[in-house]
Amino acid sequence: MALFASTASAKSRAGPPKTLMGKGLGYLMIAVGLAIIAVSVPIFIVGFHLPAVLIASVGLVFVLKNSFGARRIFIKAQRRHPKIVFPIRRLIRREPEVVPVIWQQMLRFEAWVLPKRHRFWRRLRLTVIRRRRRI
Repeated sequence: MALFASTASAKSRAGPPKTLMGKGLGYLMIAVGLAIIAVSVPIFIVGFHLPAVLIASVGLVFVLKNSFGARRIFIKAQRRHPKIVFPIRRLIRREPEVVPVIWQQMLRFEAWVLPKRHRFWRRLRLTVIRRRRRI
């Protein structure tokens, strides 16, 4: 009997099937999310990278909430390229960590572009921390 009870509870966890209105609203939310992502692309190209990433993360939330296929693609991308997707995941959480993500991306970009002797962001942060400790 326990075998049948667990099967029934697994089916009930799926929830009731979506009505035509619910499916239409889901497709509408996916379209809104894709439109928001499309708006962020020209902003990114113009040079406003941070606002574009924040706007794209809002669109990504709409798409991932309403599309199972998009969630699967996102998880595959996360497994293949964790260094790229992890900051995006931090931005689409309920309580996004915007400032730490900005800091991490600044350090990563600096390490990618500048040779080690010309990097200044980390040294600046350590200098500020040391000055605060003296006060």
